[in-house]
Formats: sequence, C-alpha cells, structure tokens
Amino acid sequence: MGKYTKDDIHRLVKEQEVKFIRLQFTDILGTIKNVEIPVSQLDKALDNKMMFDGSSIEGFVRIEESDMYLFPDYDTFMIFPWTAEKGKVARFICDIARPDGTPFEGDPRSNLKRVLKEMEDLGFTDFNLGPEPEFFLFKLDAKGEPTLEVNDHGGYFDLAPTDLGENCRRDIVLELEEMGFEIEASHHEVAPGQHEIDFKYADAIQACDNIQTFKLVVKTIARKHGLHATFMPKPLFGEAGSGMHFNVSLFKGKENAFYDDSTELGLSETAMQFMAGVLNHVKGFTAVINPTINSYKRLVPGYEAPCYVAWSAQNRSPLIRIPSSRGVSTRVEVRSVDPSANPYLAMAVILEAGLEGIRQQATPPAAINRNIYVMSETERKANGIDNLPASLEHALQLLAEDEVAKKALGEHIYANFREAKEIECEMFRTQVHQWERDQYLKMY
Repeated sequence: MGKYTKDDIHRLVKEQEVKFIRLQFTDILGTIKNVEIPVSQLDKALDNKMMFDGSSIEGFVRIEESDMYLFPDYDTFMIFPWTAEKGKVARFICDIARPDGTPFEGDPRSNLKRVLKEMEDLGFTDFNLGPEPEFFLFKLDAKGEPTLEVNDHGGYFDLAPTDLGENCRRDIVLELEEMGFEIEASHHEVAPGQHEIDFKYADAIQACDNIQTFKLVVKTIARKHGLHATFMPKPLFGEAGSGMHFNVSLFKGKENAFYDDSTELGLSETAMQFMAGVLNHVKGFTAVINPTINSYKRLVPGYEAPCYVAWSAQNRSPLIRIPSSRGVSTRVEVRSVDPSANPYLAMAVILEAGLEGIRQQATPPAAINRNIYVMSETERKANGIDNLPASLEHALQLLAEDEVAKKALGEHIYANFREAKEIECEMFRTQVHQWERDQYLKMY
C-alpha cells in the first residue's frame, strides 16, 4: 500500500525471500481470481508480459479472442504474512488488457477508472470511499465444511466471553495492520456470529482493492480458527443481514467538495446534487450493489437494512444518511450496499449516478427525519418515499431501464452481468426449496 518502483519490488522480494507471486484480478461477479507464478517470472510480470486465457473467466470473452494480459499495479505489491511457513507469497492486483495493450472493457477495475476520468473532466480530483463491511463466522464440521452453527451469541458491541469470535476478529485485525491497513473500529454486530471491521477511507481504486484484500484475509484467518467467514448478505432467517455501507466524498485537491459551512447542514450544493443523483438512480443500480437472490432477503423492514428511497442527517432508517462529521470528513453514506457486491462496479454506478446529479443540477427531495419503518404505506406515499426493488428479477428490469446505470457499467459488463444474473434468477425460480416441502408436502 505504498509507492513502489521495480527496484523496490526486487529488493523486497529478495530481502523477504518471497517464493511465489500471485497476479490477482476481479471478475464481473466480484470473485477474486489469480494467476500464481514462481518468483523467477517476476520480471516478465513487471513488464506486462504475463498472459492468461480470458475465455475461461465468467463474462470475459469468447474462446476465439481469449488472449488477455495482466498489468500489475506496482503500488498494490503486498506480502501475505500468513504464508511464511512454506515460502512467502506476494501479490499484485492487476488491470486486464487486450493484446494491443488497451484496457479490457470487461475488467471491473479498468471500468471504474473510466468513470473516474469522467469525474476528473468535471473538475474533481478524488472520489473517496470508507467501507463498513460486515460478515458472519460459522463453525466448520468434521470435514471442514461450513455449518450454520455460530460460534457465539453476542450482540452489538458485546465483549468476550459472550463474543467468542473476538480472538478471531483480533487476529484478522493484526494481519490487516501488518499488511498496511489502518483499522478504525472492530466490533461484534447485531446478530449472533456477526462482525464488522472498519478501515480508513482511501481513493476509489485503492478502497475497492482494500475490500477485496479484506475479504481474502477474513476468510483465510477465520479458517485458521476453525471457522468459515461468509459475506453472504442474509445467511440466517430472523436475524439481521450483513451490509457494506459506502461512505463517499468528492474532493477538489485537498478541499472536500461536499462541505459548505454556510449552509444549515454544512452540505454544499455539490453534495446535494450528488445525493439527488444517487436517489434518482438507486432503483436502477440496485441490481449491481445487491447482486444476489439472497440480497433481497436482507432488504426488508425490521432489520435495520434500508428498503426505502430517502435521506436524512438525523436517523438511520433511510437509504442515505449524512454522518455528523463536517469539514474534510463530510460524506454521504449509502447504506443499501451489501458485501456480495463487486466493489468496483458498486463504486462505478454510485459515482456515475452522483455525477449525473451534478450535471443535471438535481435537487434531492426533503429529508425524512422520522423512523420510516413505523410509517404506514399511506404516510410513505405522502412523503414521496419509494421502495427499493424487492427481488433480483425486479432489480434487473429496473437496471435495463436506467441508461445512467448502464453507462456506468459499459456495454460489455452490463450485457454479461445481466445474462449471468438472469440465469441465477431462473435457477432459483425452478428449484424446489425446503420451505415449499415444509409448507405443502403434508397439506396437499
């Protein structure tokens, strides 16, 4: 997480006796992929000459145009602390390029860079993200397979002995800090077995890289404790699901473009326009930030997850909350994102929607400072509060109708994302679930 040259990397590899290099990238569905090479091939990788078969990756390319190249980002060089026993392993996060060196339009990381260029064309220099990822820890069975048995019955901010996941969570934090993360908070969440670790904000690309690294570390360290970590949004019925709130802010140099101390809320016109853009298009990009069938089991009333399109600076039930910090920390918190989302695509659609709000000089609706969950449907309609889509199928329909969200993804990613998710919906629709057997097998 520093600034590295080729010489720096060679020196560190030699000093730390690194044996293998992982060239990591993220596919359209948000899954981390990697090509591992022996350290003898390091120079070839640093010279952008490492090739892989793109046709073998979901949603990339057809077999007749399969050659893809991995362009490592030197600044993502990192040595995994837990690999010391069998020869240290280092990694780079890579962009994907076609044989002619041009960015591959199906690469989520490169696609986010494209949207960031639009941001720069509007006069902004940085888009920062502070994520709040939540996850569950479940016990493994004798075969090493995950169960649904949680290893604690702690609640929000509980301590050991109620929070038996504390040691695992502490080891995760220590590993992350050794890798350069600045951890801001670590605590038990609302549901049994549920945890949250927050790390310092960074620019959009680095923050998304950090999320992917974070997921890898959490899963790796959890397994060392005999546990399975999952970022599935809603693994347990009747309990709160896992979110990944996105705290975002636009900057011009060192100046936070969302801050204006002359207004009542301390929010600039830019912040209000950005927020209006997100609210105008959130139903269209919900399929991207809540991309699984299971995501919509979380977005229901009664479990603190936002399911209504509204904003507030005073309460936590709306989709967008404005945290109280001002000055350089002024930010917009988008609360509906869940941790199954591809962070690069989630960032792209939120940024594109916000930029569209700025371009159109959009005005957000009035803030909703009441608890939306206790409002009747009539009251919600009277206050102009709309619902998020209640299923992935509906969300995909709304995505197809939203040109701004599709622009954020680009034609290639949109087409392949939608195809993959329509297959997922059809698989779910035709499956016979245990609930149906419990409900109907004896009745009919």
